[in-house]
Amino acid sequence: MASYDLRRTLAGWDYEPGQITVRKITGDDGAVKIQMRLDLGLLQMEVSGRPDGRRPHGAESLLSYHLNRVEKYRERNGTDLGYELSPEECQAMREEAVRYYHRYLAEFVLEDFEGVQRDTARNTELLDLCRKYAREESDRVALEQYRPYLIMMNTRAEVHLLLREGRFKTALARVDAGLTGIREVVSDGEDDEFDELTEVSILASLRHEIAARMPMDPIERLEAELEKAVEEERYEDASVLRTRIEAMRNTAPAGKGKRRK
Repeated sequence: MASYDLRRTLAGWDYEPGQITVRKITGDDGAVKIQMRLDLGLLQMEVSGRPDGRRPHGAESLLSYHLNRVEKYRERNGTDLGYELSPEECQAMREEAVRYYHRYLAEFVLEDFEGVQRDTARNTELLDLCRKYAREESDRVALEQYRPYLIMMNTRAEVHLLLREGRFKTALARVDAGLTGIREVVSDGEDDEFDELTEVSILASLRHEIAARMPMDPIERLEAELEKAVEEERYEDASVLRTRIEAMRNTAPAGKGKRRK
């Protein structure tokens, strides 16, 4: 007789309060699954498509289903004016968004940053859909409080992918773009409210970390050594360093390593 007791499955995999504990397993169907440890059990998710594996109305997700409905409405009417999402439809999509939220948290821990990008972008699209078409004002704004978090997680995922490629400057620019995106959605753009956001603090810390890891330009490195040599009154070393710096500037490609006026 089959046993439905989860204790054997959870043996040796303790729940850790405050930690997101996840793992990948191979399901009975041969496909990879993501499992997240919870206090009283576990959550199992598919790695692609809807996390619970369902296909509502034959579509990949409720979001896909409603996006397709909007497009068909637009084709019939020449406009999307008048298209509405009922409170029940919005509620069902909010519940679906929670499933994707759990998965992109697990993906981040597993360092599947492509998956995090995909699922955060997908939930952002859901927010946009509800904000534009929900019949009730309460449904239009219900998920907006989570938009800064989605921007932050999407930014972190892309930044980690860029850092894997050693693209430090692009990663810094992406962090700045994420911070700008959050500022644009904060109510009235108030600086105090913006600065107090946890999402802003996380991205600011990430920016500092990237800057600290960024390889220093060879000329900048020599200039730092020159400054130190002057401070320590090692004038012969300073003279040699000045000569090297000037030689490097003279041979540097246009626009690189030139002294700013």
